[in-house]
Amino acid sequence: MDKIMKWVEEKLVPPMAKIGTQRHLLAIRNGVVSSLSLILIGTFFMVFINLPVDAWKAALAPYSNIIVLPYRMTMGLMAIYATFVMGADLAKSYKLDSVTGGILSLGTFFMFQVPVNITTPKSAPLGFVLPMTYTGASGMFTGIVSMIFAVEVYRFFKTHNVTIKMPEQVPPAVARSFEALIPGFVIITAVWIVRDIAGFDLNAALLMLFKPLTNILGNNLFGALLPMFLIHFLWSFGIHGMSIVGSLVRPMWLIMLDENGKALASGTAATNLPNIAPEQLFQWTVTIGGAGATLVVAILFLTVCKSKFLKEVGRFSIVPGIFNINEPMIFGAPMMLNPYMFIPFNVVPLILTTISYFAVKGGLVNGFSTIPAWTLPAPIGGYLSAGNDWRVVVLIFINMAIATIIYYPFVKAYDKHMLEQEAGKTDEEIMKGTSDDDASAPANA
Repeated sequence: MDKIMKWVEEKLVPPMAKIGTQRHLLAIRNGVVSSLSLILIGTFFMVFINLPVDAWKAALAPYSNIIVLPYRMTMGLMAIYATFVMGADLAKSYKLDSVTGGILSLGTFFMFQVPVNITTPKSAPLGFVLPMTYTGASGMFTGIVSMIFAVEVYRFFKTHNVTIKMPEQVPPAVARSFEALIPGFVIITAVWIVRDIAGFDLNAALLMLFKPLTNILGNNLFGALLPMFLIHFLWSFGIHGMSIVGSLVRPMWLIMLDENGKALASGTAATNLPNIAPEQLFQWTVTIGGAGATLVVAILFLTVCKSKFLKEVGRFSIVPGIFNINEPMIFGAPMMLNPYMFIPFNVVPLILTTISYFAVKGGLVNGFSTIPAWTLPAPIGGYLSAGNDWRVVVLIFINMAIATIIYYPFVKAYDKHMLEQEAGKTDEEIMKGTSDDDASAPANA
């Protein structure tokens, strides 16, 4: 085990750490996170209209289109919000003007959309409208491409001083507008040629390209297990697994959730949604209390451990863990680089993922269709995210019980080790199972 951990720490950690700080991945992550507040507000309305009371649903049915409008204007426009923030964040990382980076990215994104001329009714035609097909999660890939293309072109022209510079007396907002004129013209013209002259639909092409991946991630056990394995394996060595893996797969997770939400809104049964494993499956039924389902570890530390250190870790970790904040446990126990906790920390999420996957696939619980606040305790968040399904609450407690059983022997072994350290034994003495006092004690003692 020591050799494996040393190899991973020396060979695997450095490149993974670089990936975790890669500026484009950071921009994608920050863009998605920035839109979560609006998404949370929007999903409240979806939960509101789907309360598990038949009389309630029947009473609201005539007003359903109005009630879910905030959902459509938040979740349905997520790519727009995220694209601006991604562009601003990437530009800022290059020490460029963040507002200009965001505006150019957003302009590029809109250029990839095709407005439709609505000529009916003849008495008052709507004119050109922008379909929402690719303004939500389905347009996230286009937003990412738009952000990278726009900001990199902007950086190229800025680096080579091919911009219009205004006198210092000109207000900064005006100066920024002229500074972006040349790169903006090149960006918009290039996208216009690709989209409108050549007729290349980037939205459709990207969805077609990534559709096999979303199918694997959403409706395939291996695809559900893979991100969980990578996230926790990286965390085991002190690398924020969700920052790296989440940046890569979260756009696909969001597409899955969006498809589930649309299917539910169109009348599809909550137990027959198109995607089994969007991020919310893992968030509420697997990583209970944070990565590794460590809420149960905090409970074990408090209830079965005798080590003063582990009891103290349990005390300051359990309340944050209830609200899915487990950095105190990750770095306090610690869970990372800990040979006693390495196996359960990586195995528990895989087992819980398997159980939850088949529970959703078999229709034993509802699929996941909304995004409640991630800081909600798991039973509440899972209940809301799965369309107010009490069976998900039962599943969560079953998973917690299974995680407790798996963690228990490892926690006890770690507790014994910490007790021996607290008793003053050295690591060498612990490994040998002896101490100086043992050696000097009588044979019949």
